Amino acid sequence: MPAENLRWETLQALKNSPKGSITFDPYWSERGEHILAGCKEALSLSPHTGIILERLNSSPLQKSGFLTSHSGDSSPGLSEEIPTTSFSSGSISDINAKQNTISTALSLKAEREQASLEASSPATLPAMSLLSPKAMETAGHIIRFEEEHREKAKMALRLRQETQEKLVAAAASSESEQLKRFEEFMELKQRQEYQSMRDMMERETKESIGRQEKLKEEQRHRIKILNLRVRELEQQRLREEELERQRQVEGRERLRSLNTIQGEILQLNQLLEPSTLNKTELPAGSLSSYSTRGNQLCSQVSEVVRKTAEGEFPSVEDMTVAERALHEMRALIRLMQEEVVKVQEKKKKDREEEEAQRKQAELQAQREAQKKEAQSAKEQAQRKGLQNSAEDSTVKWSKELQHSAAQCVQAFEHLNSPKDAQTKKLKLELQKAATIPVSQISSNSGSQLREIFDKIDKLLSGRAVVSGGKSVSTSQHPQGLDFVSYKLAEKFVKQGEEEVASHHEAAFPIAVVASGVWELHPRVGELILAHLHKKCPYSVPHYPPMKEGTPVEEYQRILGYRVDDSGVEGQDSFLKRMSGMIRLYAAMIQLRWPYSSRQGSVPHGLNHGWRWLAQMLNMEPLADITATLLFDFLEVCGNALMKQYQGQFWKLILLLKEEYFPRYVHLRTGRVIQTCLPCTDRFRL
Repeated sequence: MPAENLRWETLQALKNSPKGSITFDPYWSERGEHILAGCKEALSLSPHTGIILERLNSSPLQKSGFLTSHSGDSSPGLSEEIPTTSFSSGSISDINAKQNTISTALSLKAEREQASLEASSPATLPAMSLLSPKAMETAGHIIRFEEEHREKAKMALRLRQETQEKLVAAAASSESEQLKRFEEFMELKQRQEYQSMRDMMERETKESIGRQEKLKEEQRHRIKILNLRVRELEQQRLREEELERQRQVEGRERLRSLNTIQGEILQLNQLLEPSTLNKTELPAGSLSSYSTRGNQLCSQVSEVVRKTAEGEFPSVEDMTVAERALHEMRALIRLMQEEVVKVQEKKKKDREEEEAQRKQAELQAQREAQKKEAQSAKEQAQRKGLQNSAEDSTVKWSKELQHSAAQCVQAFEHLNSPKDAQTKKLKLELQKAATIPVSQISSNSGSQLREIFDKIDKLLSGRAVVSGGKSVSTSQHPQGLDFVSYKLAEKFVKQGEEEVASHHEAAFPIAVVASGVWELHPRVGELILAHLHKKCPYSVPHYPPMKEGTPVEEYQRILGYRVDDSGVEGQDSFLKRMSGMIRLYAAMIQLRWPYSSRQGSVPHGLNHGWRWLAQMLNMEPLADITATLLFDFLEVCGNALMKQYQGQFWKLILLLKEEYFPRYVHLRTGRVIQTCLPCTDRFRL
């Protein structure tokens, strides 16, 4: 019973103590109180504490130990060391500071008491509790309760502090954002005001400029109107001056014309005087009528001139009268002259008939003399063993080639003279495809020769080739093959005339391609010979005679000279071209296309070269051209002829040296030596 009563009394005392009366008020935040407002009173022991202590049957040492062990937690001690403060009106920062101060004071007091206890108690004896187990349990419960209450208070305080800090941070962030929005709003408003002010200033400026421009435009318009008026007045004045000046000029011009007309009429009238007309052998009646009419016309003009003697200019009517008189005078003179011409023509015709009869007789005599001279020269040449022209069969063969070439030209006449644009375009493309590959042949062509030959072969075979980025074929037009063959042959000869003439070494690559084309397409070879004989008749060989009635320029063109508006080309240029063509011919007769699959000799071989050389030596030499052709031919083809004909070739060279050269030298020096040459028929084929 006493123990149970003691327990209840102890609990009652705790309940009645300030700590036992702690209550939870959920509305403390609404009243603005601090969370620890209920714990702000000073801590003190209950009045029943003494009774509890008296009833404890413990020694003073236990009491002293109990008191010592719990003196740090007693409320009086705490109330004596730490003064109370009011939390009702403090801020969160003040609460934190006060809590730190209380915790610091409690820790310092606990350390001092612990140090004093350690100093007062012996080191060897442990601290002993003088309370009973129940009391110790109760005291432990009290201490634990206080610690739990303290921890809860700290936790609540910490949560409250964190909440307040979050609220403060949120409020500060919100205020900062609101401040930024306010500043942005103010800045926007300022910009808008500035923009509106600037717009207003710009509008005012534009209006001001517009008004100024309008004023300027009005001013310019007024100035323009004034200038137009001034210009019109000035132009009117200038027109009047110009009209006056023109009137003066026209008047003076009419006066000069009138004087000129009067002078011309007087001069023409002198032709109608009897003394002058007597020389024309006209009838007397005609002479009198012409003289009378001339005097009348002179009187009309004199009357018009007399009107202008007072300083006035003649009018248009006066000039009309004077001009009519001049025309009549001219017509009169023309009639007289026509009559005189008729009389003179009649006399001239009679004289011409007499002269024609005389010339006819002289011409007949001259022709007979020329025939006799030609016959005599032919007989003399035959006696000497030389000829003035090639053999008849050779000349006939050359004419047949020319006739074949002419027929080829007629065959592609429609393509050569196109009427529509498409045919004209095809003609140009075919011509380029035929001539460009030949132009690419040179002494440095090398491995390109086969490519060039294949391209030409494809074109002549009717297959498509690419020229200038476009595909073209002779099968695109019925006359395409004839046209390409003719142009190709013409280009080969032109290359000999130009390229070989300038670069002698180019004769062989051009000739080998031409020989290959000739072998596969004989028609092209015949056209090459036709073009060669036409441009260089000495390649036949043939010295064309001058026919009766042929102009000199035309005869020079037949001989191979170039004749244009500037005249005939020089002898050096002529010999250079002939040299190029004969070198090309000499190369063609000895070369064959190396990639040919056919067996046999060259299409136009060395036998033709031997015939050409023999016929050249059977003909009378000509100055310059004969020596040039023989030298070029032998330089290109002499080695090939020597290998094939051997001894016969050396006999020909010996004849050339001992008998032909002296005749050529005598021809150059103008001496005539009667040399009896043996017959050279043995050198003919």
